[in-house]
Amino acid sequence: MMKKKAKVKSKSAKAKKIIKRPKSKAKKVTKRKLSSKKAKAKSKKPIGLEASLEKIGQVTHYFPHVNAAAVKLLKSGLKVGDSIYIKGHTTDFKELVQSIQLDHAAIPFGEKGQEIGLLVKSRVRQGDKVYKI
Repeated sequence: MMKKKAKVKSKSAKAKKIIKRPKSKAKKVTKRKLSSKKAKAKSKKPIGLEASLEKIGQVTHYFPHVNAAAVKLLKSGLKVGDSIYIKGHTTDFKELVQSIQLDHAAIPFGEKGQEIGLLVKSRVRQGDKVYKI
């Protein structure tokens, strides 16, 4: 019997040992309000030149071999000689309309609802916006 009691004592002695570890200091995570500059940047309102211009269309396709863009006219018409501004994620340039085509035929002006072809001086991408200056 004595042997059993000795074993019980040794187990209880081990159980009483508590190892203290240093507490880690966790940083408090708080949400900060955006500064006024960042809040303005997040808003989807046009900034600068785009705000004062009338959006007349949107690029639907680009043909790199002939440097032409297919543009869906959403508002007022567009004629040869008009000045346009094309703005997108990586696109940003002004240009004078030199040629407008509809079904591979040159036309003097494009009307609302038509999808026309325009010669452009640099690459444009689908979704770029077309403004009339």
